[in-house]
Amino acid sequence: MRVILADDSVLLREGLTRLLDDAGHEVVAAVGDAPALLDAVERHRPDVAVIDVRMPPTHKDEGLRAALEIRARRPEVGVLVLSQYVEQHYAARLLAGPTEGLGYLLKDRVSEVAEFLESLDRVRAGGTALDPEVVRQLLARTTHTDPLTRLSPREAEVLRHLAQGLTNAAVAERLHVSLSTIEKHVNAVMDKLDLPRDPGYSRRVLAILRYLES
Repeated sequence: MRVILADDSVLLREGLTRLLDDAGHEVVAAVGDAPALLDAVERHRPDVAVIDVRMPPTHKDEGLRAALEIRARRPEVGVLVLSQYVEQHYAARLLAGPTEGLGYLLKDRVSEVAEFLESLDRVRAGGTALDPEVVRQLLARTTHTDPLTRLSPREAEVLRHLAQGLTNAAVAERLHVSLSTIEKHVNAVMDKLDLPRDPGYSRRVLAILRYLES
């Protein structure tokens, strides 16, 4: 696949470039700040952009804001965000929208080469790749109870397919039912899981996280 790397650490960029080259991928650009990242995405149209959350000049959320802009302007480009720590606010902002072709990993996960490459492949294929620690901490902000037992067998089956990264339409096709039926099941799942109706969160993502945690 064609990849853009965005991180202010030259050592990390060089290390990831070598890792991806060895795995048969092409790093079409490796940049150190958000403006250069956005420019590179427009020029190279990569399959995936790997982006650090904190980038110059303030080292706060420049990378995250660039990732959100890429998601809005170039939804065909997969986005894999890397973070030194679990930044719950940033993760919630990123996951509040559609999660197809999206990943959020801790930088320590990069040292697990096979796992990192598998996450990259999943994002490129339109799936979702979330660090287990990100999942744990986001779930801790919602509820400590586990209401999965409230789901009917069909609702549980629908949730399982959603956790595989399938859209509602794809789940309807796989289960041989109408799209409206799947939409009703999805709404029922979210209600039964007692997920918050907070505009800062994606209820769909929280439902998937609850399933994965279980």
